[in-house]
Amino acid sequence: MNIYLIGMPGSGKTTLGKRLAKTLGFSFTDLDIVLAEQEKMPVTEIFAQKGESYFRQAESECLKRTLQLQKSVIATGGGTPCFFDNMAWMNEHGITIFLDVSTDELVKRLTSSEDATQKRPLFANKTVDELRNSIDTMQVNRVPHYEKSQFRFLPHETKPSFVASQLKEKLPDLF
Repeated sequence: MNIYLIGMPGSGKTTLGKRLAKTLGFSFTDLDIVLAEQEKMPVTEIFAQKGESYFRQAESECLKRTLQLQKSVIATGGGTPCFFDNMAWMNEHGITIFLDVSTDELVKRLTSSEDATQKRPLFANKTVDELRNSIDTMQVNRVPHYEKSQFRFLPHETKPSFVASQLKEKLPDLF
């Protein structure tokens, strides 16, 4: 059984994922890194050279291959749950956790360094106001998909030890 972390770009999927995996004794997989390795180019280049449609199809195929993993925490891309049948598939084949972070906090995190937005193709080269508007629009479209997850944690609840204890309490057979 795998754990899929979902949420907006900047919500902490990779950061929490690494720590949660260590806490649980699971492995960690970042779906964007797997996809970049498969395509032999960064996610931003896949978007630029091959387009979002190609990216989403390849991302979905990478997601389905995570079925081969055992006891892994998987950080998905922010859009992963919103395309094809990915959200239903993750719920069927693992545990899904929505990291629910406010627009203000996302803007703060994404503007903390230049690299934070540049490695996210849908946010690259945006002013703070454009970034805020993009996040707001994106949340309107994505949150309904995210809300189909089995668990939802707010930022103050995302300490790996807390998430692990909640999972162990509610899903003892997993551990």
